[in-house]
Amino acid sequence: MQTHFLPTRELVEKLQTRTLSCGELTGIYLERIEQVDSQLHSYLSVDPETAKAQADLADAQLGEKKPEAPPAPLLGVPIAIKDNICTVDSKTTCASKILENYTSPYSATVVEKLRNAGAVLLGKVNLDEFAMGSSTENSAFGVTSNPWNREHVPGGSSGGSAAAVAGGLASVALGSDTGGSIRQPAAFCGVVGLKPTYGRVSRYGLGAFASSLDQIGPLSRDVYGAAAVLQAISGHDPLDSTSLREPVPDYLKTLDQPLAGLRLGFIEEWLAEGVEDCVKQSVTQSVDLFRNLGAEIVPIRLPHSPYCVATYYIIAPSEASSNLSRYDGVHYGYRAKEYASLNDMYRKSRGEGFGSEVKRRIMLGCYALSSGYYDAYYLKAQKVRRLVQQDYLDAFKKVDLLIGPVTPAPAFKKGELVDDPLAMYLADIFTIGANLAGIPAMSIPCGFSENGLPLGVQLLGPTLGEEKLLRAARMFEQEKPWHDNVPTI
Repeated sequence: MQTHFLPTRELVEKLQTRTLSCGELTGIYLERIEQVDSQLHSYLSVDPETAKAQADLADAQLGEKKPEAPPAPLLGVPIAIKDNICTVDSKTTCASKILENYTSPYSATVVEKLRNAGAVLLGKVNLDEFAMGSSTENSAFGVTSNPWNREHVPGGSSGGSAAAVAGGLASVALGSDTGGSIRQPAAFCGVVGLKPTYGRVSRYGLGAFASSLDQIGPLSRDVYGAAAVLQAISGHDPLDSTSLREPVPDYLKTLDQPLAGLRLGFIEEWLAEGVEDCVKQSVTQSVDLFRNLGAEIVPIRLPHSPYCVATYYIIAPSEASSNLSRYDGVHYGYRAKEYASLNDMYRKSRGEGFGSEVKRRIMLGCYALSSGYYDAYYLKAQKVRRLVQQDYLDAFKKVDLLIGPVTPAPAFKKGELVDDPLAMYLADIFTIGANLAGIPAMSIPCGFSENGLPLGVQLLGPTLGEEKLLRAARMFEQEKPWHDNVPTI
């Protein structure tokens, strides 16, 4: 297999045994980006010189390693960063015209942690504007394509991250997940995607969409890559008031230990009307695989799941309308060139700087929070959110993990849902619940549709249950490896 398609575990072994240098590996990915990304448009910016300098530093560190002190797992590993995560040495646009020329004065905590772990930052990747979307068609700087079929979307909002990893343009990538924005593109592109527990990873330096839902997490070719990145970026951050103070387990140490006596809750009700047959079949086969591995399969119901989409699309736009008020044409970012007054400048700067989906969500949020409607919409949505959370709490009293679909269907064609925002929103029906409840969840590849598009199955865990999630995903991966399946691009 070509080096750029190797799983992260194999790349790390090659780097640490010195059969491949960090400089060589970085060069392979930079060359791949130059050759292929014109077809995918996964990257918004690439910084070859900085990447090569970081790779040289990693090579020097590997050359000085001592047997009793093994190098960090990510030392020399090339990684892509979603462009709503601040980096001090490159633009952070959030794929929006309003931040087209913005360079942050600081780097996000996760970026600093990756640099400290020795990772090589290749560049910033595309997304739906301000992470608002499920297809990466809402970017102000062009649409990203699915590497498996360029007529189809890669999912969103972390579509650039998923396409870069699936297409062999990065070993691993960072994404953000507010309602499924890591897991859905991971499923659409046939890679691993993990949304950690809310507060497990610092949000400092993440462009805010919905602050009570946003979480940064990894996308990778294998479970090992997701575990290694999570290990590096997790932990308490005093710069993020929602960051948890809980200790971080050694995810890599236990990754290959099977989960004995695993009780797996099957959310069979999610395979109802509206879910395509290929998804039903792949999820059912995944459940059978876990059963054959010795897991006890327990039927689980989540009674308030049908209300997740409506609840999310009140809470998330409400928080977005507040968070995005900072983009006013005064403090930083885009400012309209001609205006008659201060209010006119606000209107024109936002009108010209924001795309249609962002405007739609700001208006929805302002309406839900307005006088006379707050109790009817936002407050009621928060009450339903608590019921959704209780469903998961009750479920995890009976089982260790939950399993179900990630999406109702494989990746849809570009333009298919652009004029039907409700249908686009409903595509997130199985991923939103984890964000409302604050629990960890991940998508792992499990098969293909009849026309060759990847499919994913979703595992969900209790609060701070990432270790169990990763171990279960690794059990699945060993029995059903997908590394030999790569797109022809």
